[in-house]
Amino acid sequence: MTKNPHARFPALRMRRPRATAWSRRLFQENALSPSDLIQAVILIEGNKVREPIDAMPGMHRLSVDQAIELAKEAQGLGIPALALFPFTDSNARTPDGEEALNSDNLMCRAARAIKHAVPDIGLMADVALDPYTDHGHDGLLRDGDIVNDETVKILVEQANIMAAAGYDIVAPSDMMDGRVGAIRTGLDKAGFQHVQIMAYAAKYASAFYGPYREAIGSAGILQGDKRTYQMDPANSDEALREVALDLAEGADSVMVKPGLAYLDIVRRVKDEFGAPTFAFQVSGEYAMIKAAAGNGWLDGERAMLESLIAFKRAGANGIITYFAVEAARLLRKNMA
Repeated sequence: MTKNPHARFPALRMRRPRATAWSRRLFQENALSPSDLIQAVILIEGNKVREPIDAMPGMHRLSVDQAIELAKEAQGLGIPALALFPFTDSNARTPDGEEALNSDNLMCRAARAIKHAVPDIGLMADVALDPYTDHGHDGLLRDGDIVNDETVKILVEQANIMAAAGYDIVAPSDMMDGRVGAIRTGLDKAGFQHVQIMAYAAKYASAFYGPYREAIGSAGILQGDKRTYQMDPANSDEALREVALDLAEGADSVMVKPGLAYLDIVRRVKDEFGAPTFAFQVSGEYAMIKAAAGNGWLDGERAMLESLIAFKRAGANGIITYFAVEAARLLRKNMA
């Protein structure tokens, strides 16, 4: 920062540009728009289903027909993409998560239906096994360990199935070593060179995922924890190593997850690599704001927008969030 020794009070008054609304807008360093947002959506089987998620006030599990309506609204608001996640009933979960490789599973049917109804909206698919395994882990469990290379082979097949269903972005969230390169090779061999990879490059073993696990039906089934493959929240340099590896393996963009507690990581990643960098405002972050607002402890709308602009200020190109449609409605209202 350039220092000007002659610019001091009272000649310099920092409050001067803040005095009026027009001036505050003119001097604003970062701006939030619907184009910065990706709406996270939880899918569920059925028709005309909008099932409230208790741990995420205001969020619902949506059947495919309802997800189509949400996609139409999101596109109308200027939101470029949806990130889809499946609720899987316990009776459809297996030790090896075979449902992940069913080309007619909920995720695939949803992609085909949404793309038919709203062809110009982007769709992002989570690639991992945790929505489908009966032990709740993102990979294959063998004798108490998550096996890396065997899991990666399954993830490649899953990514190809998602691409064939119409997903524009596959987002491996498993944190297995080498999976980005393997998925890129698999997609290219299958003729899906146009499909992007957004790598969950710096995904931490966080306490903020709890409401999401309820949302997808994984609550209470996780055997052990995920610290052998997700990152230690104490580590920062390690995130840069993970990002470097994923970019070298062919990731088109990288993600930091969770978001608000890891804004320093977003900033470091963007400064170090200059690559397209996204942040995931996860379920626990959403739930905290909603719960506090519901109890009258803070202004929910202001807190929502303040949390989202924080990601932009930290350097994120975009934000995956459960707030996307709600925030876009408010941004449009504020611009009217």
